[in-house]
Amino acid sequence: MAHFYDQPREPNFYFDTHFKRDAVKILPGEFYATARPMLIVTVLGSCVAACIRDKTTAIGGMNHFMLPSSAADGAEKQSANYGVYAMDVLIKQMLEMGAQRQTLEAKLFGGGHVLTGITTDKVGDRNASFVRNYLEAEDIPIVAEDLTGSYPLKVYFFPENGAVKVKRLVRLHNDTIIQREQAHSKRLSDEELD
Repeated sequence: MAHFYDQPREPNFYFDTHFKRDAVKILPGEFYATARPMLIVTVLGSCVAACIRDKTTAIGGMNHFMLPSSAADGAEKQSANYGVYAMDVLIKQMLEMGAQRQTLEAKLFGGGHVLTGITTDKVGDRNASFVRNYLEAEDIPIVAEDLTGSYPLKVYFFPENGAVKVKRLVRLHNDTIIQREQAHSKRLSDEELD
């Protein structure tokens, strides 16, 4: 049983030929939780992904958020683009699926310094600081992290055993990740001005 709630599009399911398993790719502002053996994948620049897992039930999920909070009053309570909502909704979904709060653990990725233009306000650092503080307040241990590096990351999360594979995209031959994050950031800014 898998869930992909409050999303602007349908889940991007595919079969990963390298890992030989069903997979789902999530984009900024999305999250996914599952109780079945599969792979959850995302690509991060300054965004952060939290891979959260119940180590006893093997229910796990991942989110991908762009900013810790919103300048627009209340926007972060409605959109998985913002860390507060992205964390709350992922954990809530996992608990509804049968995960137990006391056996949750987290692995954190992203928050890189890869965007010109929004790196001046150190959004990657703010995202990393937010997610660490959030998990500390929720008493969910962080068992691994790869935050605030210099390169985009491709993250492969295996919820059933908690394994995460990370590929640093050192030789990025195109600007897809940077363009996607800049466009997404602009959309969020425009929405806050409306």
